[in-house]
Amino acid sequence: MKKITAIILALVMALALAACGGGGSGSSGDGYKVAMITDYGDITDQSFNQTTWEAVQQFGKDNNIETRYYKPTSNDTAGRVAQVELAIADGYNVIVMPGYAFGGTLFECAAEYPNVKFIALDVAAGDILETAVPAKGETYTYNPDDYKLTDYMNMDNVYCAIYQEELCGYMAGYAAVKLGYTKLGFLGGMAVPAVMRYGYGYVQGANAAAAEKGITVDMNYIYGGQFSGDADITAVMDTWYQGGTQIVFACGGGIYTSAVDSAKNVSGAKVIGVDVDQQAVIAAYAAGEGATQEAIDGYKSMVVTSAMKGLRPTTINTLVDVVVNGNWANYVGKIDTLGLVSGDDPTANYVQLAGSTQYGDGFSEADYKALVKSLYTGAITVSNDTTIASPADLGCSSVNVNFQGNIKG
Repeated sequence: MKKITAIILALVMALALAACGGGGSGSSGDGYKVAMITDYGDITDQSFNQTTWEAVQQFGKDNNIETRYYKPTSNDTAGRVAQVELAIADGYNVIVMPGYAFGGTLFECAAEYPNVKFIALDVAAGDILETAVPAKGETYTYNPDDYKLTDYMNMDNVYCAIYQEELCGYMAGYAAVKLGYTKLGFLGGMAVPAVMRYGYGYVQGANAAAAEKGITVDMNYIYGGQFSGDADITAVMDTWYQGGTQIVFACGGGIYTSAVDSAKNVSGAKVIGVDVDQQAVIAAYAAGEGATQEAIDGYKSMVVTSAMKGLRPTTINTLVDVVVNGNWANYVGKIDTLGLVSGDDPTANYVQLAGSTQYGDGFSEADYKALVKSLYTGAITVSNDTTIASPADLGCSSVNVNFQGNIKG
């Protein structure tokens, strides 16, 4: 009854908006309202949620379309479904979902609300199948290639985009070794495909650079089991940095806090950010609350680079094309894999290194552009096979990987 009521409310409000000209912009976006649902974090996480929400807001401002975000009260599918239903009851008919955790939400909501457009970022077929397959009484073996998604779910009002994180992870690992770091670390959030692709790319990039230099590098590799730092994770980072680790790729939203807390205690210790350019937020965190801009700027050198994926352009470009240009037919039912679209302009790509990257003699901006060109043309290939259980089994002979499993969970 709740779902039927939500549908009726959504249709009534959509018709009312259409009748009165929507937001009054006169664009083909009239009658649309765009909501974003947060996942594990919130809109101040300086990462996935904040970047996506800021993009949704910018789209709304530029096109005079109403936007709003909803934050689940519980960190599970039920909590996320409840917020989707609330957004629809409030008249929002385009729902943006950032993060793999929305796979189950899509499965539960898409069929119930066929007149709502669902746009999911970083949600792969496997994220949906792990809910959809058991719902039919079958056992999911965590290999999406063994299943046809449309046998389990109608995708007629769904568009998903995933990213080739292995490519920007590769760039980060390659850059780190070329810049002279020989003792590396990878601190992942949770061992989910996107994080694993980042990490496995990082190992492969470090391996390639080490092979070119004729050296062998060492890498500690671990998953925190969550997307935030805490005392337990910081304790592990303390053993790494104090044991000689020079740079850690902190790959998982706010988990960078544990890497930074430890790095501050070791002279010259560095970190690598993820998803967005995290230099500013990491420097601000390192400097502490109330710090002067001078103090914050002093910590920017701690962040060598960030391995980024294009959440902002994906969100804005998709919403403009779907809502304003009316091209939903070009997206519906698809799960697009976004990566490199240019071999000449790295900033045009959906995966890249941050503009704040600290280039040096071993790795210049020209070297970065040449690397991107080689990845774009296929001269360099990077495996994205996350069925390999351990990064130590990637066959990278120039990297000694010390895989330490999970800190939590």
